[in-house]
Amino acid sequence: MSVTKPGRFSRSPTNKKTKQPSSMSRKDRLLLWMLVFVPICLILHHLDVNPKIVFMTAGLAIIPLAAWTANFTEAIASRVGPAIGGLLNATFGNATEMIVSIVALRAGLIDVVKASLMGSMIANLLLGLGVALFFGGLRINQQNSHINPEHLSAVGRVNASLLNLVIVFLLAPTAIEVTSLALHFQTTNAFSYIASALLLTSYILMLLFSMKTHSHLYGLDEDAEPESYGSEARGEKYGLKLHIGLLLGTTIVLVFVSEALVDSLSEAIATTGMSGLFTGVILLPIFGAAVEIITCGICGAKNKVNLASSVAIGSSLQIAMFVTPILVFSGFIIGKPMNLDFDNFTVLGVGIAVLMTNSVRPNSYSNWLEGIMLLMTYLMLATAFFLHPSVAG
Repeated sequence: MSVTKPGRFSRSPTNKKTKQPSSMSRKDRLLLWMLVFVPICLILHHLDVNPKIVFMTAGLAIIPLAAWTANFTEAIASRVGPAIGGLLNATFGNATEMIVSIVALRAGLIDVVKASLMGSMIANLLLGLGVALFFGGLRINQQNSHINPEHLSAVGRVNASLLNLVIVFLLAPTAIEVTSLALHFQTTNAFSYIASALLLTSYILMLLFSMKTHSHLYGLDEDAEPESYGSEARGEKYGLKLHIGLLLGTTIVLVFVSEALVDSLSEAIATTGMSGLFTGVILLPIFGAAVEIITCGICGAKNKVNLASSVAIGSSLQIAMFVTPILVFSGFIIGKPMNLDFDNFTVLGVGIAVLMTNSVRPNSYSNWLEGIMLLMTYLMLATAFFLHPSVAG
């Protein structure tokens, strides 16, 4: 299996054969049943049903589509080799968030897009990793003797430094705004284009580090059959062309579902009484990050905390260093300029999430109390965002 997220520990597919699943897992069956929400949300959207119902059904439909998108990407990656496969997974690992955000960006919901990006990072770092540490800490056997602790420590330092780098880039526009008497919108946009280019460059260098120059640090899987978003699209069962076709088909369906979600979003916010900030930071990321959270929980329950950590942190880094800059440039191209001047309270929430993640330093010896601390922090932030009155930044 190739690298699904930057920083995720994984063996090359050639090291050891992956066991072919004999039957669908319980999670796969649940995701398959959830596909029924896809036609339901599209039909309800076409019939102009209550926007709240359309919003909820579209959100539920995104969960299995996100899972199968990740499945087919991973299956293609396993066929094209570890180098190209790792790059493919690192590029399209958060395709769902990117598609939904581009659709919302075209609709002019720039503030909601910004909030959902930061919310996805918060959900991955606090909710996903918190669940993994809690379930992993309940296991009696905390030993993983075949994992090199020096490699884990090195990767942990790299991930912590990259998260700190992200916070620096997020705080910079706020610092410029606070220290400037008169800040023009064009100035913030110009800074955002340069900062986005630097973030993308840093992301490419991170891939070079993890996949080429220091790949030995990341080639340590905790299990010969690592967790996936699903077990049916592993790569051995179907051909490469079929997987490419399924990926394209799933992506097209995801675009239509995203349009239904975005079209109902504004009216749903207005009728429920929830603020756009809470919807963007807390509610939308739950749909998009549900698969990662489930995967982290399963990894934790199987005492694979390092794998869960790399999934959660890698996904957050990808959103901040790849998806966000791509959206900044996409907004420029489609005439919906988006910059890196995020809501100050949202940036504070991300900073808290990074601080807590770096403080627990998840590893094979993590305990359930550290998981509880992350989950409590997430609940505290969710409450604060629910009570926060505005989305203005």
